[in-house]
Amino acid sequence: MWKQFLNKLPRKSQKSDRDSARNPNSGSDSGLACSGGSTAKRASAAVFPASVIAGIEPLLAFKNVSNSEKMNLFISKLSICCVVFDFSDPTKNVQENELKRATLVELVDFVSETPPKFSEPAILASCKMCSINLFRVFPPKCRSRSTGSGENENDDEPMFDPAWSHLQLVYEFLLKFVTSSSLEAKAAKKYVNNDFISRIIDLLESDDPRERDCLKAILHRIYGKFMIHRPFIRKCISNVFYRFIFEVEKHNGIAELLEIFGSVITGFALPLKEEHKVFFWRALIPLHKPKSLGVYFQQLSYCVNQYVEKEPKLASHLIQGLLKYWPITNSQKEVMFLGEVEEILEVISMNEFQKVMVPLCCRIRHCINSYHFQVAERALFLWNNDQILSLVAHNRQVILPIVFPALEANAQNHWNQAILNLTMNVRKVLTEMDDALASACISSNQEQQEKESSSVEKRKQVWEHLENAASLHPMMARNTAVLVTH
Repeated sequence: MWKQFLNKLPRKSQKSDRDSARNPNSGSDSGLACSGGSTAKRASAAVFPASVIAGIEPLLAFKNVSNSEKMNLFISKLSICCVVFDFSDPTKNVQENELKRATLVELVDFVSETPPKFSEPAILASCKMCSINLFRVFPPKCRSRSTGSGENENDDEPMFDPAWSHLQLVYEFLLKFVTSSSLEAKAAKKYVNNDFISRIIDLLESDDPRERDCLKAILHRIYGKFMIHRPFIRKCISNVFYRFIFEVEKHNGIAELLEIFGSVITGFALPLKEEHKVFFWRALIPLHKPKSLGVYFQQLSYCVNQYVEKEPKLASHLIQGLLKYWPITNSQKEVMFLGEVEEILEVISMNEFQKVMVPLCCRIRHCINSYHFQVAERALFLWNNDQILSLVAHNRQVILPIVFPALEANAQNHWNQAILNLTMNVRKVLTEMDDALASACISSNQEQQEKESSSVEKRKQVWEHLENAASLHPMMARNTAVLVTH
């Protein structure tokens, strides 16, 4: 059965066989208990993995060959796994599928057991096998632009690849291979190159969360092992974010990429390079804009907080960015923004806070008056934070006149009893902070309300005068302008 399966593998030309037979580094006899095949052919098989079956029996177990032949057997087994089957019909190629699955299990076990140092042909064969099995184009559904109205977005079920039984083993092999101490980065960087990495990142558009978890772990290990590729990986991730923010607003792997970048940020040296600051300004802050923020908000919040911890001066820039992208009609996003604001205010310095306190407090004032009780509740909970109260106390002459009118409006008009209770508690806290200033704010607010009431009354009188004039001269009113004096 396996011979029929192996016949599907591509063969190299006879010229290649003759050339490889003349290779002076072909080595000595292997001592394998298998029929046919010379040492020269086995050396040729190491260079041309597609023809390894002519030189060594690929179905042998690793324990049944000598240490000197294990790497050749490893390459032979990789060649078997380069055949990709169609899983759309479960009854098709059942025996071949099982043979490939068993071979992949053997390869994973071999790589996990600290094998000899991987030779360059072995690295080439490993990358080739992973590329053939993993790199593929997803169905159009995975790349479609999200609709502006958000219609039926939640009705789209994720699409799982029917070949996952093989893909999972290939991913496990690649992870073990990249992290193996037998793989030298200096030799592997030729094959784990920019093209290989960019295609790994492209796979993060997969609908399958299991596949994205595997890719996340692999990409993180590649970033850690191949220092030469780190700038390229950061650039690729940036490009994915830019396309997501400004073009498609649809990508399944944003959370995973942010999780990878969160661990990368912890390794940034101080002071931060300009490249890292640009990424913060142009990618991380605008990532608050898409309506799918809730999918990756936790990872995004972690990343921006890591930046602020490393460079406290970025706190004011972050708050300005949040105010720029503040949601107006999306209450769930507004609650998330308020939570992130609280985390920033817990670590912000006084100087940075003073740069943004006026626009920030104006936005919080609007949130306090929100008719959506969760938004109003989250905004009022900010005043239970001791660090925020400390910032407010030092700047109360500016902040209290902004906030008190919102508290007074809530106390008079809000429909939710829980919000009324929270409003009275916050009002009490601010009054205890500075009773005289609070009284002045209340008086000023009352005067402002009286002015507004007077203005409304005058406007009402003007409209009544216009209506009376129009009723006295109905025909004339259609073509004649009416002069109204206050």
